[in-house]
Amino acid sequence: MKSKLIAALAGLLLAGTAQAQGTFEVKFMTPETALKAAQAALTSCRDAGYQVAVAVVDRMGVVQVLLRDRYAGAHTPRMARSKAWTAVSFRTNTGELAELTQAGKPQSGVRHLPGVAAVGGGMTIEASGSLLGAIGVSGAPGGEADEKCAAAGIAVIRTDIEF
Repeated sequence: MKSKLIAALAGLLLAGTAQAQGTFEVKFMTPETALKAAQAALTSCRDAGYQVAVAVVDRMGVVQVLLRDRYAGAHTPRMARSKAWTAVSFRTNTGELAELTQAGKPQSGVRHLPGVAAVGGGMTIEASGSLLGAIGVSGAPGGEADEKCAAAGIAVIRTDIEF
């Protein structure tokens, strides 16, 4: 009887281990957190005198929030979304990806994939080593300015996302 009980418990433990190895847990930002980041990025750019669009995507690249300031160009929402999608898809900030994919470099073909925006302004959102999503900003004069606003958005939610 005792050996059957031990065998049954061992079987349950092994089944639990196998099940745990067959699945994994992920963290997602709440819509409220994504909105907070987008609003902070928009405000940062507005304070610098820029009219922009901001997109925040989840870890799969699906848009959670998209904001466009009143005078931002018609192209900016699409570009902000592309920057955010590119950052999360390649797990790399788009300013860095822009350098890595210049003509003549081994990864230059990446620029020709549909939807890729290899220009500054898209940044990954990570916490405790886990990718949560990305933020993309478009409309400031140049990728570096877009990236500053994106960084401001991430900074505002930093304490909210650390786990």
